[in-house]
Amino acid sequence: MPKVKVLIIDDEEDFCENIGSFFKTIGLEVLTAGSLTDGLRLLEEQSPEVLFMDNNLPDGEGWKQTTCLIKKYPSLNINLITAYNESSHEFKNLLNVNVWEKPLSLRKLASVFNRIGS
Repeated sequence: MPKVKVLIIDDEEDFCENIGSFFKTIGLEVLTAGSLTDGLRLLEEQSPEVLFMDNNLPDGEGWKQTTCLIKKYPSLNINLITAYNESSHEFKNLLNVNVWEKPLSLRKLASVFNRIGS
C-alpha cells in the first residue's frame, strides 16, 4: 500500500523539519517547500493527499490560494497554518480545510491522518 504523501509549505525550516520528522515516524512520505512558488510546483508534480500551508510566505500569502486549490484538487486535505491569530472564519465551512495555529499539537496532527484512513 503506498504511503500517504504530505506537502508542507512553510518558510520556517525548523518547523518543516520538526513536523516532517513526526509525519515520517507515523509512516508518511513528506515533501517540504519554503516558498509558495516551490510548494505549488511540488503540489502539481507530486500530487500529495495532504497539504499543510502557512499564510505568510516570502513570495505571497498562501491562504489566498485556498479557493483555487479546492477547485483544482477537490480531494486534497488542506491544512492552513499560522503563527498569528489570523481570521479564519472564511474557511470554517469549507470541506477538507482545517485551520491550525502554531504551536501545533502532534496528537491533533495525527488525527488528520486518522480521518483520511492512513
